[in-house]
Amino acid sequence: MRTLLNVIWLVFAGIWLALAYVLAGIICCVLIITIPFGIASFRIAAYALWPFGRTVVRDPDAGVLSLVGNVIWFVVAGIWLAIGHVLTSIPLFLSIIGIPLAIANIKLIPVSLLPLGARIVDVNEAEAFYRR
Repeated sequence: MRTLLNVIWLVFAGIWLALAYVLAGIICCVLIITIPFGIASFRIAAYALWPFGRTVVRDPDAGVLSLVGNVIWFVVAGIWLAIGHVLTSIPLFLSIIGIPLAIANIKLIPVSLLPLGARIVDVNEAEAFYRR
């Protein structure tokens, strides 16, 4: 079922969202000081391309630099990427088959707003991550 949802997601929303994250990552990598944002953006692009079967977990060891970086990311790119998620989820909500895709799209908003200090893991690994 995950594969079917991922293929449908790829066609209707995933490719466009992943391209937006790749564009943000390229811009961040061109500006040398924002390379960590670019790396985070490329990670999220892969997640936005194939989200079902994976989830986001927050790293409890993330420090103050992650917080500062997330504030900068929120202002520069995060809010625009989150708006992209909202705009692509609206047409998905309007169709019966697109409702699970729209919900997945909304679940991507927190990581698009605050990417630093977040890890994208397989859903099976998420339970082990929280048990540590």
